[in-house]
Amino acid sequence: MAVAQPPLTAPPQVLGRFWRRSPMSLKIGGLILLVHLIVAATGPFWAPYGQAQMGAGLPLSPASFAHPFGIDQLSRDVFSRVVHGGHIVIFLAVSGTLLGLVIGAVVGLLSGYVRGWVDEVLMRFVEAIISIPFIVLGLLAISAAGPQLAGEPVLVIFVVALIYAPRVARMARSAALEIVTKDFITIARLRGESAWSVMRRELLPNATSVLLVEFAVRAGYAPVLVGSLGFLGFGMRPPTPEWGLMISENRALLIASPATVLGPGLMLASLIVGLNLFTEGLARILGRTVQIASR
Repeated sequence: MAVAQPPLTAPPQVLGRFWRRSPMSLKIGGLILLVHLIVAATGPFWAPYGQAQMGAGLPLSPASFAHPFGIDQLSRDVFSRVVHGGHIVIFLAVSGTLLGLVIGAVVGLLSGYVRGWVDEVLMRFVEAIISIPFIVLGLLAISAAGPQLAGEPVLVIFVVALIYAPRVARMARSAALEIVTKDFITIARLRGESAWSVMRRELLPNATSVLLVEFAVRAGYAPVLVGSLGFLGFGMRPPTPEWGLMISENRALLIASPATVLGPGLMLASLIVGLNLFTEGLARILGRTVQIASR
């Protein structure tokens, strides 16, 4: 006699149950991130003006219903520039963090699995990079790249990856040292599997939760790094509407037209708050503690 199969749970029901059981920080952070993603994806289509369009109004006009963030000194609508810049900030932050995660995971898992002198050399190099303040390290990397790549998105992404990869490598190594003592690793070695195969098929799947939290933590602070480089003049080139660059361009107008600075500043702050709340909630779900000292 055929056994009746239990009905499959519909995806909306699964998502609803996950949402109800999620921490409040993840819900709030997720909603903030959702708003930012929607604006980043659709903003360029409904922004009142182009990202570098002049003649939007009188220069240094204060905030109004038509121009919520005012007009800058070049008569550009700051609100439209902020909306256009959303996808730029998110793309740079996420791409750089993802590249850093891949590099750090490979280095950390390899170091924790092989151990010996390879582990010593790799970890001393990682610790040396971590000891350099991240802004100093970023400026050194940008200076070494030369003027040909200055202001290019690929350079900003590389700098974010360079800063975050060593920190991810250290956490990945810690996870690998814990996993490598398990019986299934010993069995894989006895089967004659290569180090790369063991890392890919055994270590990586079991270190996923650690790496996922690390990605969320680094992505939460990547916009600050991107914005800091832009504010110092080492990020994207003008007139790119990157929020840190916009704050730097309009900082002299803080008294005359504070909305031109507060607009991109509030958008950057809300993105960071959303990412950090989401990270905290994700860490609770995965049973991990976000380590502030390693940021």
